[in-house]
Amino acid sequence: FTLPDRFDLSYVGPDGEKHRPVMVHRVILGAIERFVGVLIEHYAGNFPLWLSPVQARVVNVTDRQADYAREVTQLLREAGIRVDSDLRNEKLGYKIREAQIEKIPYMLVIGDKEVEEGTLSPRHRSGDSLNAMKPDEFIQLVQDECRLYH
Repeated sequence: FTLPDRFDLSYVGPDGEKHRPVMVHRVILGAIERFVGVLIEHYAGNFPLWLSPVQARVVNVTDRQADYAREVTQLLREAGIRVDSDLRNEKLGYKIREAQIEKIPYMLVIGDKEVEEGTLSPRHRSGDSLNAMKPDEFIQLVQDECRLYH
């Protein structure tokens, strides 16, 4: 509403007098949308862990690990980690590649060995694999990494 004053805008009305117009200003993208757009552009979708909508994805090697994968997913959710799971009957390489394309920070691979030992094998989106660890250790890893930004 202040733009007509700032630019000294006026119009001549039907009465022949000058009048100040009322201007309603609308934008498609507001401040929050612009900020999110800048973040997406800056990080090219590779958000830091604390900002990533999905922080980890649990993937099973075969259907035999599906129950343990669901259990791990639930445990991570209860710890406040934004996690989903890919339990489809697809090749492991395909699932990992899909998670990398979606720029998910951590893929948690669950195979027979992990089920037997009660562990998971984290793999970072950069391709680096971490040593197998217990779910509680992974929860601590994520919390510590997120704490670095706060």
